Amino acid sequence: MSDFALSLLNWVTGFTRERFVQKTRNLTRVQERFLLELLRQYRDTEFGKDYGFREMKTVADFRKKMPILPYQSYEPYIDRVAKGEPNVLLPDPVVYLTLTSGSTGKKKLIPTSRKSQSVLRRANLTSLGFLTRGLQRRGLKFGKILLTNSALIWGRTEGGIEFGPASVGVMRMDKRLYNTIFSSPFETLRPADSVARHYVAILFALRDRSTRGIVANFPMLILRICNYLDRYGEEMVRDIENGTIADWLNLEPDIRKQLESMWEADGDRAAELRHILQTEGRLTPKSVWSESLFVAAARGGTSDFYFRRFPEYFGETPIFGAVFSSAEGTFSIYPDVDTDGSILSLETGFFEFIPEDRWHVEQPETLLPTEVEAGKRYRILLSSYGGFFRYDIGDVVEVVGFYNQAPLIVFKHRAGGLISATTEKTTEDHATRVMDSLQEEFGVRLEDFCLTLSENDFPARYLVNIEVAEGKTLKNPEVFLRRFDERLSEENTHYQISRKSDIPPPRLRILKSGSYDILRQRQVEKGIPDSQLKFPHISEDRQFLSDLPLLEEVEIIEG
Repeated sequence: MSDFALSLLNWVTGFTRERFVQKTRNLTRVQERFLLELLRQYRDTEFGKDYGFREMKTVADFRKKMPILPYQSYEPYIDRVAKGEPNVLLPDPVVYLTLTSGSTGKKKLIPTSRKSQSVLRRANLTSLGFLTRGLQRRGLKFGKILLTNSALIWGRTEGGIEFGPASVGVMRMDKRLYNTIFSSPFETLRPADSVARHYVAILFALRDRSTRGIVANFPMLILRICNYLDRYGEEMVRDIENGTIADWLNLEPDIRKQLESMWEADGDRAAELRHILQTEGRLTPKSVWSESLFVAAARGGTSDFYFRRFPEYFGETPIFGAVFSSAEGTFSIYPDVDTDGSILSLETGFFEFIPEDRWHVEQPETLLPTEVEAGKRYRILLSSYGGFFRYDIGDVVEVVGFYNQAPLIVFKHRAGGLISATTEKTTEDHATRVMDSLQEEFGVRLEDFCLTLSENDFPARYLVNIEVAEGKTLKNPEVFLRRFDERLSEENTHYQISRKSDIPPPRLRILKSGSYDILRQRQVEKGIPDSQLKFPHISEDRQFLSDLPLLEEVEIIEG
C-alpha cells in the first residue's frame, strides 16, 4: 500500500468514524430519520404496498402496523426476485443474492442492491476508522491485510442474478477497496480448491513485508490459516526463493497462468523466512509479520473458546471484532481492539429489541435502543435497505453498556440454540464458558467440542464430545467430567436443579484425532463455503457426532 493510498484511506475512514460518533449522541433522531426515509423509498415496492408503508408516518405507526416477521414470510417475495421480477422487495435492481451458509440452520437467499451495499460499506469504513485509531493508541500501524475467503460465484438464478456467499458479493462490488487494503491479488481467491486458495493467498502475503493484519469470518478460520502456514512454510519459502508456485497445487490453468505472471522471486525475503524456520522450527504470523500485526475476526458467542489458542501463534497481538453482521445486515461496529462490546450500527438499520421475558409471545412489544438496559439480554430486530422489516434474525445479544447514547452489545447465541434434557435450557454461552474454564484448569487444549444428548436415556444425559488437540493429552478424564458437571451447575442453575433429581450423570466422549476434520469435510460437501464454516458447540441433533471415530468413553463412577 503506497503512502498516499494509506493516507487517503486513513482520512476517509477517520472522517466516517467521527461522523458516526457524532450520530451516537443523537440516537433517537438518527434512528427516526433512518426509518422514515427507508419507508419512503420502499413504499411502492410490492412488499411495501402489501404492508401499507404509505400509511406509516411515524415510528409508532410502523411498530403498530408492521408485524414482526421471520425469514419464511419473505421467501415468496425472494422467489419472485430470483426469477428477475423488479421492485418486489427492493426498489433498486437486485445485483446479487447472498446464499447463507446454513451451518446453523436452513440456507437463505438475501437480496443485495448497490444501494444496500453502499450503506453497509459505510459501516465497514467506520470500522476501519476505529481499527486505525485503536492501533495508533498502541503504537501500531494499519497496513495490508491477508484474506483467504473464496471469491467464486456459485451460479445464476432463473432471472440471471448471480448468487453465492456474502463475502463474494462484497468483494466483487468493492474491488477497488479490496486492491487497496489486501496483500494478495484478487486472483488468489478464485481457485475452487480450498488448499490451493489458502496456499497462494498466504504465499503472496508472506512475500509482502507490509502485511499487517489477518482477517477471517471466525477465529476458527484464523487458526486454520496458522495451520497452513505451519504445514507448508518450507515449501512457501522455496517458492519465494525460486519464483515458483508449487506444481502440486490444484490450480485451474488460467488462474495459475495469471498468478505466475504476477509472481517473482525475492531472495532477501526468502532468507529472512528461512532463518525463522531454522531458529523457531516453524513459521507463525507473529514471527513472519512481526511489525504492527493485528487480527480481525468475530467476537462474542463461541469465539473465546478459539481465542485461547491465539497466543501460541500471535503472542499479545490485538484482536479486532470489526462488525457484528450477518448476510441480512450489519448490527454493530466495534470501537476498539480487544473489546467485546460493539456500538449499535445506527446507519445500517432501524433496530428494536425484544426483552427476554417476551420471547415466548408471538408479536411481543419491543423496546427502542434508548430503552434497553445494561446487563440484560434481548432478541434484536432489523429493518434495513436489504428489504427486511422488523426482521427477527434470531440472534440473542446482551447490552453491556453505552457509547454516548448508543447501546454496546455482545452477541451471545442464536435464539433456540440450546439443549434441554428436561427444562434446563443450556445455551452455547453456558457451554463455552464451562469448556473455556476446564481447558485452563486442566492445562489441556481442545481442537473443538460439542454437547449433545443421549438417545436411549429418559431423561437424556449430556454427552460431552471433545477432540484433544494433536500432541496433547487429557489426564484424569473422569475428574474432567466431574468438573464439567460441577461447572455447568454453577453456570446454569436450572441444570443444577434438574441434575439433583431428573438428569442422569453426563458422559465424556473423547473423539479420535482428525474427527473435526471429517465433520468439516462433510459440511463442505453439503455446500457450506469453507470461509463460513462454524461448528455449533451444542446441538439438538443427537446423531450429529455419533458416527465419528471414538477414542474413549468415560462415565462418572458414583459411589
